[in-house]
Amino acid sequence: MIGNISKKIDTFLTHIEEWSLFIIVMVSLIALFANVVLRYGFSYTLAWSEELGRIAMVYTTMLGTSLSVKRGAVIRIDALVQIVPKLKPGLTFYSNILMMFFSGMMIYYGYTMTLLQYTTHQKTIIMQIPLVIVYAIMPLMGIMTLIRTIQVLADDIKNLRKKE
Repeated sequence: MIGNISKKIDTFLTHIEEWSLFIIVMVSLIALFANVVLRYGFSYTLAWSEELGRIAMVYTTMLGTSLSVKRGAVIRIDALVQIVPKLKPGLTFYSNILMMFFSGMMIYYGYTMTLLQYTTHQKTIIMQIPLVIVYAIMPLMGIMTLIRTIQVLADDIKNLRKKE
């Protein structure tokens, strides 16, 4: 029962992450490409495309964090694991605990920064997008990264029990 719910959550989150990344990257690429063509072809520039590119970079980084946890593509130093392979389960567990701590910090400080942007009603300079929308990705991705880390940790524990 719990495994079935976990698979449904995993599938749902994967679809959200992958499609959101695709759409954000495509919109950013089209805007930046149009800006390059206009700049060099017609000596006209779109000021908003660079701002959109910066916002898209922030969003793809945050979305990519959650997806990289799921795929096991998080940067780790594994020299000690290669020297002493028996340490891998313990170090992987420690790494997952640190990732959960990082997710908690992202949720807390992201929420604090988002709340600050909400109260000050600041907007981006050119596109006039409320900064609360830009900052809201931080606690959201903290939650998604936490969910992904818990899933990875549960899978690691399940696989470790199968080996024993």
